[in-house]
Amino acid sequence: MRLADFIRAEIEPILRDWEEFAKTIFHPKNMDSPKLRDHARGMLLTIAEDLDTYQSQLERVNKSKGLGLKKKGVSYAEVHGGDRLASGFSVNETVSEFRALRASVVSHWTKAYPMTAGHQLEDLTRFHEAIDQAIAESLDQYATVKEMETRLFGAILVASPDPIYVLDLEGRFVYANKATSALFALEPSAIIGKSTFDLGFSFASDLQHNLEKVIADQSTHRGKFVHTFASGQGERFEYLLAPVLDEHRNTEAIVCISRDITAQALAEEKIWHNAHHDPLTGLPNRRLFLDRLEQEVKHAKRSGLAFALLFLDLDGFKKINDSLGHEKGDRLLFDVAERLSDCGRQADTIARLGGDEFTVILTGAKQLKDVERVAQTIIDALAKPFHIAQQPVQISVSIGIALYPQDASSSVALLEAADQAMYKAKRSGSNRMCLYDTSDKTNTYSA
Repeated sequence: MRLADFIRAEIEPILRDWEEFAKTIFHPKNMDSPKLRDHARGMLLTIAEDLDTYQSQLERVNKSKGLGLKKKGVSYAEVHGGDRLASGFSVNETVSEFRALRASVVSHWTKAYPMTAGHQLEDLTRFHEAIDQAIAESLDQYATVKEMETRLFGAILVASPDPIYVLDLEGRFVYANKATSALFALEPSAIIGKSTFDLGFSFASDLQHNLEKVIADQSTHRGKFVHTFASGQGERFEYLLAPVLDEHRNTEAIVCISRDITAQALAEEKIWHNAHHDPLTGLPNRRLFLDRLEQEVKHAKRSGLAFALLFLDLDGFKKINDSLGHEKGDRLLFDVAERLSDCGRQADTIARLGGDEFTVILTGAKQLKDVERVAQTIIDALAKPFHIAQQPVQISVSIGIALYPQDASSSVALLEAADQAMYKAKRSGSNRMCLYDTSDKTNTYSA
């Protein structure tokens, strides 16, 4: 029996044995049977057809060297090489599949014909030559596609506006694209072999920590850092770290892609600021005030510390606003906000709820006398004349005081208590402060 006919007749057992061997290789073991067999079946049938064709001695020698004449079109071996590269196979894994195919055919053939001689021996020799040719075609296509991918990848790296660089397992630069060099304001020769510590980057410690995590977990990591490079480009950056794995699935390097998000970050901060601050005075608005009040209540519950809430309402503001006009009234509110800011500490929150209503969160208020001292300071500061449109303007303020946790245990209840105390102060006259009293016995103080 000729080997060509034997291959056609025994193709299923041959493929089964070949598949068992192929699945001992890392990438093939993760592929299903149809995916594994698609090219192998075609190659075997092509080889069988080739064995039926006459070939000169020179053609056979060339084939054994992988230099045989190619037929028109793309061969199964070439398709195999391109497919295996796309599937992440290494060169050794790709060649191993052919070795397995050779071994499977020879094993079945020698079992069926242990005493090979004559034309059978010639067929076996030609089979080896055809396998060598198939290996050459597969690897040639593998290399061609690989080279194209390398060129395309290189072009992408050079053209990319984003800094892209590769670090070794010690955190040293082994590659930096043009955008990285421009950002660092350094020539590639001054970057390669150095670490972010060597280059004096402020984010070096955090980056190294995340590099170690990526190496250990073989996972990607997204992060951000703030740094001003010598080039003056950007200030805020986001980055992605990803492991580069070798053919044994070991991490051999880490690629980092960073992006300047300064403009985006500043725009987002501006949007957030506008949503949480009063456009006239620049103070926190009601939304931000309520959030900070809620956070202060939570902090006080955890720490056991007290704090105070002051609710302020300007006396006679409407009259001034109507007589001088809204533009002058707005100027007065702006000046009031400045004086209030001077009366508070950095840890305190001074907010404008709207109109002529303001609030002050006094953190860590241990004693009532400290709260009263701050309230009196506010009363005295606002009692001084304001110069609006080159004329002095006099106003007064009514202040309601609520204490946590004595007067209320929630942010909403505390705000209501301070509001009620403020109205009692206002009914008592100008420049007054009033403490909230749950028994409705209110203490009122005059300036």
